[in-house]
Amino acid sequence: MNNIDSTRSKFFPNTQTNVTGKNAAKIKALQRNDASRFNELKDMEKRDSSVTIPEAVKDFSRIRKAVDAAPEVDNSDKIAKLRDQIQNGTYKMNFEAIADKILNEEI
Repeated sequence: MNNIDSTRSKFFPNTQTNVTGKNAAKIKALQRNDASRFNELKDMEKRDSSVTIPEAVKDFSRIRKAVDAAPEVDNSDKIAKLRDQIQNGTYKMNFEAIADKILNEEI
């Protein structure tokens, strides 16, 4: 059987094959950044890797949490009563209350 190290490509890091000549310098350069490039990358990371969340999104998140924490309201009895009144013709609309709500929304 062949030794697995002899069949590996020189491209992969931690390769066990012996590399000599100018290719060795290229491969070594690819393995590690020099100090100035390392510092440049760190500065870029500090500058560009931050996230700013707008206040509107934070407010929405707070509202969503409050709504999720609120107990569910069961209006099925009220809806059933209104449906019965409408079907029987006994439902009386309060036109003044409707007009007041429309005006309050417009103002």
